[in-house]
Amino acid sequence: MRSLLAVAEHGAITDAAVALGISQSALSRRIDQLEEALGAPVLERMGRGITLTAIGRIALEEGKLLVQRYDRLEARIREHLQLDAGVVRIGGGATAVGFLLPRAIAQFRVQHPGVVFQVKEAGSRDIEAAVTRDELELGIVTLPTRSRDVDEKPLARDRIVLVASKDHPLAQKSRIDAQALEGQNLVGFEAGTAVRWLIDAALREAHVEVNVVMELRSVAAILQMVETTGSLAFVSELAVTTGSARRAPAVVPLAVRGIDIQRELALISKRGHSLSPAASEFSRTLG
Repeated sequence: MRSLLAVAEHGAITDAAVALGISQSALSRRIDQLEEALGAPVLERMGRGITLTAIGRIALEEGKLLVQRYDRLEARIREHLQLDAGVVRIGGGATAVGFLLPRAIAQFRVQHPGVVFQVKEAGSRDIEAAVTRDELELGIVTLPTRSRDVDEKPLARDRIVLVASKDHPLAQKSRIDAQALEGQNLVGFEAGTAVRWLIDAALREAHVEVNVVMELRSVAAILQMVETTGSLAFVSELAVTTGSARRAPAVVPLAVRGIDIQRELALISKRGHSLSPAASEFSRTLG
């Protein structure tokens, strides 16, 4: 098509070949191949020059659009390969979205400001399912995963700590026994989430029963409730050490004898599926 456009512009095989930087015979072969593909001649000789046939004029009109579209396709692919553009579809739980991803995304976009992030916050099981359905390319989840259709890359070990408002009676002690939590009001994560399962399992193992007075997904909301209602909560240590404490200065972590809750966070992607250039580079950045 580029050859046809050049011949139409210059009106001669010789001049078009010079403009394209190829020999006359090579250009003639290209035109022959085009005519063979279209099933009709596109050029005819008129005296010393070349003119388009009726089919050639149709091919010229549509060919301009095809070349423009192809050039645009090439440019877009080049932008994505060079990370001048692209979309990273990633999801994670409240801790990942609130405390792991913001800094990582900010640092990544310093180098690649054209890359856009689409971030979904949900529980680990929901994020895992979204990755297997190709709704997300990447997910940050609590191990273990359930699906055999995801690849895992260990990301971080996260401690789950008890927090209380500064004026809570338990906050006056440097360390408390697990039994001190018996009957205490607790703000919990939503039932069914991986982190809630870990917390409930640890309390059962310690033979402690608490009174879950509300369930929330947002870590920031949980901390605010702890500060204002006098309830306790178990949250990621990251929520206390990476900035949340500044937003909720009356919330402090408590050391508890007999309860040690830790989890492994992993970056997952769909097994057997290649990542987009932007998602692949961001995965390496996180790892």
